[in-house]
Amino acid sequence: MPGSTMKQPSRLATVLRVTSGNFLEMFDFFLYGFYAPYIATTFFPSGNDTASLMLTFATFGAGFLMRPVGAVILGSYIDRIGRSKGLVLTLAIMALGTVLIAFVPGYASIGLLAPALVLIGRLLQGFSAGVEMGGVSVYLAEMATPDTRGFYVSWQSASQQAAIMAAALIGYGLNQVLSAQQVHDWAWRVPFFIGCLIVPVIFVIRRSLQETAAFQARTHHPSFRESILSIAANWRLVVAGMMMVVMTTVSFYLITVYAPTYGKSVLKLGAGDSLLLTFCVGLSNFIWLPVMGALSDKVGRRPLLMTFTILAMLTAYPVLSWLVHDVSFGHMLIAELWLSFLYASYNAAAVVTLTEVMPPEVRTVGFSLAYSLATALFGGFTPLVSTWLIELTDDKAAPGLWMAAAALCGLLSVLMVYRRDAAAPDMVADTV
Repeated sequence: MPGSTMKQPSRLATVLRVTSGNFLEMFDFFLYGFYAPYIATTFFPSGNDTASLMLTFATFGAGFLMRPVGAVILGSYIDRIGRSKGLVLTLAIMALGTVLIAFVPGYASIGLLAPALVLIGRLLQGFSAGVEMGGVSVYLAEMATPDTRGFYVSWQSASQQAAIMAAALIGYGLNQVLSAQQVHDWAWRVPFFIGCLIVPVIFVIRRSLQETAAFQARTHHPSFRESILSIAANWRLVVAGMMMVVMTTVSFYLITVYAPTYGKSVLKLGAGDSLLLTFCVGLSNFIWLPVMGALSDKVGRRPLLMTFTILAMLTAYPVLSWLVHDVSFGHMLIAELWLSFLYASYNAAAVVTLTEVMPPEVRTVGFSLAYSLATALFGGFTPLVSTWLIELTDDKAAPGLWMAAAALCGLLSVLMVYRRDAAAPDMVADTV
């Protein structure tokens, strides 16, 4: 494989460079989810707290609607001009959206312009994120050898967990040194400012990325029109990939972005407890992702995908039901760590599978479109859907039903992808 010519000592540095943008993206996304109640009162005031919170999560979800657009436009661009140049562009667009959210005055100062600018910031972030994960995953897949691909691609998701832990620690520190009113009034913006400050550092790091040997070895790089025609011809594969990612994206946003709001607003835990729980979940994900990615290299992708979709279907709702009937910090930690284990074990196999089944010439746009469609239609609206389900059913464990449904979708996709042995990702993995 071309990617195998990369010298071993450079692999760690390369992983850090390529995943740095993923770190920033998830840092900002997690902050939006955790500080949703404060963002709601700052930009979306309403006489009803639930309505205000749902407007905030609707804006959060709107950013995901831009992901398919970014996947097609930026994904085809990266497949044409190269992985390294494309990842620098996505970082620049993402940074602009972050700056908007960090510095926009509240509704009380500029009226309707405030939520409008926040929405624009989320749309820019979504446009960039539509290809960020795909670009990073494809880069890692192309730099790895066939027998280590699962391990290396898992660091795309692991970098997001590092961001979650960093954001949780910053938020926990703010809650320890400042009053609840200070955090509500202005201090919730501090982590966003920190995100703006690290942008130049990550930009410099990403500019040093070398192009992958696998991309350089190709003699033809498709035009935008050729990319669209190829994706259209492989639409069944894109749909199967989208279904596979539904389990990943719904479970991820449930246990990370939505969990702090769930702990504070639904279960009435303290803000510090919610942040500490989220840090533990991020750490759990960070550990399990590379472990299970390496395991998928040894035993294959399919056994992990099958096992953990079934486990999620059977346990997601019962675990949350157990939690809400006896709410405590310890019980929520146990529930979150179990769901974390399910998410990380499935995700470690699913993401690398997606890089392996897409045609090489449109690998970035194909991966990104499948991933972004799943996030736009399902995962990105998980906080909103969870809030709505609890309100509709008066059942605080209802988000578990949403995760179980996502797991069923993932199981069906695995059966589709592995329908014929000749099409099994494990058998075509060396073509990356």
